[in-house]
Amino acid sequence: MITNSEEQIEDVSLDNTLRPQRLSEYVGQEKIRKNLQMFIDAAKKRGESIEHVLLYGPAGLGKTTLAHIIANEMGVNIKITSGPAIERVGDLGSILTNLQDGDVLFIDEIHRLNKLIEEVLYPAMEDYKLDVIIGKGPSARTLQLDLPKFTLIGATTRLGSLSNPLRNRFGAIHRLEFYNEEEMKKIISRSGKILGIELDESGSGEIARSSRKTPRVGNRIIKRVRDYAQINDHQMIDSVVARKALDMMDVDHLGLEPTDRFILETIIKKFGGGPVGISTIAAATSEEVETIEDVYEPFLIQLGFLTRTPRGRMVTDSGFLHMGLQPPVENQNKLL
Repeated sequence: MITNSEEQIEDVSLDNTLRPQRLSEYVGQEKIRKNLQMFIDAAKKRGESIEHVLLYGPAGLGKTTLAHIIANEMGVNIKITSGPAIERVGDLGSILTNLQDGDVLFIDEIHRLNKLIEEVLYPAMEDYKLDVIIGKGPSARTLQLDLPKFTLIGATTRLGSLSNPLRNRFGAIHRLEFYNEEEMKKIISRSGKILGIELDESGSGEIARSSRKTPRVGNRIIKRVRDYAQINDHQMIDSVVARKALDMMDVDHLGLEPTDRFILETIIKKFGGGPVGISTIAAATSEEVETIEDVYEPFLIQLGFLTRTPRGRMVTDSGFLHMGLQPPVENQNKLL
């Protein structure tokens, strides 16, 4: 699925190529940029590391990129890991003791940290101390190690899954929002220049509209459009070339793929437009509940095609019209 906002193997090298290195190069998320600039400038003025930062929001919006930018702006190294990768307390201890003063530790999917590891992380974040238990049974003793004054940056797509004690230890918590069309056009144009793609304004606009308001998706699409243009000997990618490439990928003008449309179609044709429970939708479409909740549903809700009601999910009038169907008269009453 080309419009899946979750990171895929092909994205790693692409993200490294296209990732902005400074806040001045970062497009969008204006409030977050201004706040981070203030935190960074103030910390540098005091000669200290910045407070721990928590970034949350849908996948593909730039949480990892912001972590790299913070490290670059502070002039320090960054160590990257993820919640599921830290399986034992010793893993966390090894990472923390190898950091230098001021370094950034970035933990992706921090909501998936083991609870025992979370407990060890609390004093590390607050007091820069690591409690290590040596031995077993009655002879066991606790050794406290001093840690360098590091900055923890956590990223999560599920803020509600984070425990309160962990969440409260972050000095700055920022939510990343979906990007608007103008911001996406700037991102696509910048990526096109870096990749050496001849792209006019209409072409970047067409790709931007189909990118699900997500930079990662836009960067992935522009590579596919470039492939199409090269194979068909198009020197310049305009809206016509971009649209033909997107049609080949079965991506419509709003970024919906067959699975998005299938979910809407299933709710409309099998359940009268809803309301219907998420588990029932998953069973009817042969998709996992988590996949629908994390990948498809947020964007459909963002577009206003799907809504959550106390009785379940429901397709809105806009969703009916996008599928080329007339919404039923009683649709508004169901939303109440």
